[in-house]
Amino acid sequence: MSGSAPMVFIVDDDEAVRASLRLLLKSVGIAAQACGSAQEFLAGYDASRPGCLILDIRMPGMSGIELQQHLNMRGAILPLLFITGHGDVPMAVEAMKNGAFDFLQKPFRDQELIDRVQRALAKDAENRVGLSQHCKLRTRLESLTTREREVLDLMVQGKPNKIMAADLGISQRTVEIHRARVMEKLAVSSLAQAVRMMMELDSAAAA
Repeated sequence: MSGSAPMVFIVDDDEAVRASLRLLLKSVGIAAQACGSAQEFLAGYDASRPGCLILDIRMPGMSGIELQQHLNMRGAILPLLFITGHGDVPMAVEAMKNGAFDFLQKPFRDQELIDRVQRALAKDAENRVGLSQHCKLRTRLESLTTREREVLDLMVQGKPNKIMAADLGISQRTVEIHRARVMEKLAVSSLAQAVRMMMELDSAAAA
């Protein structure tokens, strides 16, 4: 599904709002799918499907905020665009602190919504490229043997081959062979690239 066309999911308990938003997005060539409740959305949710989510902040049953919390617990990366009434702005600000992409206060202009949706779709595409790259880096790292991983850790610390050999109790020539294999498996051509790769993985793990 990751290769699927982006889909804008509209979650709102007001049928008229759902219909008008779908028509508006369709008029500019953006595919949209409407759900009348958070539960209905979750029942068909596919994390691999690119897109974004337009979400009413107040709904009976599970609110938009509760749906956001649920998606956060599942590690969802789908950008959330909240639609709010005037009195809901403090809630929307809280939602932004919890990772929402944006919020739009009613009444809003059609072009405003289209612009925000297009930015959210671009952000989702960017997130998915980053996630894909991270998965590739992680797979390369996991391909290393225990000894190669030890050599990599010492490389990243900037230790020369002679010191590494002493630390690991192996010959300098063996260190050189392990180093070459590490560089090959990680698909990097310099120590700087290897260091950068490890920094990216560490920052992704800490996020």
